Amino acid sequence: MAEAYIVGAVRTPVGTRKGALAAVHPADLGAHVLKELVTRTGVDPSAVEDVIMGCVSQVGPQALDIARTAWLSAGLPETVPGVTIDRQCGSSQQAVHFAAQGVMSGTQDLVVASGVENMGMVPMGSNARFALDHGLSLFGDGWAERYGSQEISQFRGAQLMAEKWGYRREDMERFALESHQRAARAVAEGRFDDQVAPLAGVTVDEGVRPDTTLEKMAGLKPLREGWDLTAAVASQVSVGAGAVLLASEAAVERHGLTPLARIVQLSLVGDDPVYMLTAPIPATRIALDKAGLSIDDIDVIEINEAFAPVPMSWIDELGADPAKVNPNGGAIALGHPLGATGAVLMTKLVNELHRSGGRYGLQTMCEGGGQANTTVIERV
Repeated sequence: MAEAYIVGAVRTPVGTRKGALAAVHPADLGAHVLKELVTRTGVDPSAVEDVIMGCVSQVGPQALDIARTAWLSAGLPETVPGVTIDRQCGSSQQAVHFAAQGVMSGTQDLVVASGVENMGMVPMGSNARFALDHGLSLFGDGWAERYGSQEISQFRGAQLMAEKWGYRREDMERFALESHQRAARAVAEGRFDDQVAPLAGVTVDEGVRPDTTLEKMAGLKPLREGWDLTAAVASQVSVGAGAVLLASEAAVERHGLTPLARIVQLSLVGDDPVYMLTAPIPATRIALDKAGLSIDDIDVIEINEAFAPVPMSWIDELGADPAKVNPNGGAIALGHPLGATGAVLMTKLVNELHRSGGRYGLQTMCEGGGQANTTVIERV
């Protein structure tokens, strides 16, 4: 099997729902990182064989194959096709997997994996509203026979996880505070500067709250009466885009590219769709086993902080060193622009491996339907 290398990775700053990026059309968000990726790598854009873009709410300005419209909006060659995919929150991590698999199979040499989501312009759940507005169920009869009429939502899943692992509100708030503190330190030290392509006057991630405290978090109302979850322990509604270029060894030599990381393992698994957010645990175990690595071999870990119980339970179950997990903060502080987050996290992961000198990095994310991707990379 051929090797697949990451030869470029870039992202926008992650904006807030009402921040400066919320007014930027999603196609222009995507175009910005695609154009920047081409510029930074120096690759001939006509040599790119496909653009795979993750996007969850494919409706309105995010409809009509935004991968294709973003590439063309960037002024890049019309000969390059694009495809938009939806694996919920892991959409652009799956884009990385598909791109890497195309290269590793030997059928492609240069593929862009990317993601975009403007949750300020296209609210979460917009693509489900057709069913709701027309009195239709989101799930069919077969689902009802299997799972009944119980609520299926990320919010309930996170609460169920908190209860199963015995996390109190105070435990989750301490985790959230640490996320903000790490992110604030990373911003202050300029750790993100080289990976971010400023846009619309925004140069840094907008969601970080360096002045937040446990006392402020304690004053928030729970998402529901009797729950431990509050907005403070959940990822932020966000706007952003990211792009990663995958290349074969032959393409690296032909185009004079510089490998940043080698793809080691790509794993995917399904788990309980009611709990929904637990799949990173088995997905990581599978990835490590197939890679012949242990959790102690991993130097930098990026796990999406959809809700605090997700990384907390993952750390507890895998026995991971908390200091290696989201060392520069996670989505609680930095935001979670759905379909873009996978590419954003991969960009962070590659850059942090080079900054810290680590060898192996691991990325994993919980996804709607009870799924998870895990990617293991090795710094080059």
